[in-house]
Amino acid sequence: MIFRQLFDPVSSTYSYLLASRKGGEALIIDPVLERVDRYLQLIHELDLKLVKAVDTHLHADHITGLGALRDKTHCITVMGEQTKADVVSMRLCDNDKLTIEGLSLDVIYTPGHTDDSYSFVLPDRVFTGDTLLIRGTGRTDFQNGDPRAQFESIFGRLLKLPDSTLVFPAHDYKGDTVSTIGEERAFNPRLQVTSADEYADLMNNLKLSNPKMMDVAVPANMNVGMNQANVMRHGWALTAQQALSVVGLGDVALIDLRENAERQRNGTIPGSLHVPYPSLEESIGAGGMLHELASSTRKRLLFYCAFGERSAMAVQAAHDAGLPLAFHIEGGIDAWKKAEGPIGH
Repeated sequence: MIFRQLFDPVSSTYSYLLASRKGGEALIIDPVLERVDRYLQLIHELDLKLVKAVDTHLHADHITGLGALRDKTHCITVMGEQTKADVVSMRLCDNDKLTIEGLSLDVIYTPGHTDDSYSFVLPDRVFTGDTLLIRGTGRTDFQNGDPRAQFESIFGRLLKLPDSTLVFPAHDYKGDTVSTIGEERAFNPRLQVTSADEYADLMNNLKLSNPKMMDVAVPANMNVGMNQANVMRHGWALTAQQALSVVGLGDVALIDLRENAERQRNGTIPGSLHVPYPSLEESIGAGGMLHELASSTRKRLLFYCAFGERSAMAVQAAHDAGLPLAFHIEGGIDAWKKAEGPIGH
């Protein structure tokens, strides 16, 4: 496995780049906007293809690099389903899998620091965001934080992992880079409590000042959705209502870009072909399935995903590949459901 821990000294943020092999797919956890060029340089040097950019929660101390990485690499943006961010390509929930080629991380909902906090687990390590820090825990006094929820996230979920599990947090302010579950259980001063009430009393009396970047970072991080004006300007976007009127016509091929887990959880539009977004480039290229379908039958390709971000990128890619009859459903299957479109399973 390729693993890199990257540091932003301004916000004391750790970001993590993972891939199963050189030349393969990669994901990055908790990227910082100001470090995006460095990430891209490293990705190029390691001959990787960034396919997912993930935030453990809505950050208050730095502006996320999710949007910039998506715009520069066409990767998928990923957060938990509780996020207040306007648009992310994929929303995860508890017990999901976060996957790329050769790697699968277990998804654990660990609220408390914020109400959208998640941790991601590999067999030998866990990425804890701000829920569990090295010899500390994330504050719980804003962004719908809840010390009792955090107590349960830590004692009921994270500390149930094997003691040897490496702990990689989103921040450290003392220069520590890694710990273990066993070390934190034994030596983390905030975990030497006997009840949720005792933990809540401790956390409610920290009297911390607000993060310096909070008033800038939180609004910015709630607005990371892709500007889809180019797709709309060219007339390549259909509203869900417009899509309802053309789905089922013989010259329209519906293309579902989501992953299997999303399809199983949220259903599909009946009659859809499944082309997961990471395989799109191959499928729309010469000789690919969608290229042949569009070229030989003159069918209109109607892409959709969860919220419209992947499909907007897919439309642009299809037109760039010489497929002029490509469109997408604005707002994805979320908008389709709100328009009372039929759903299959």
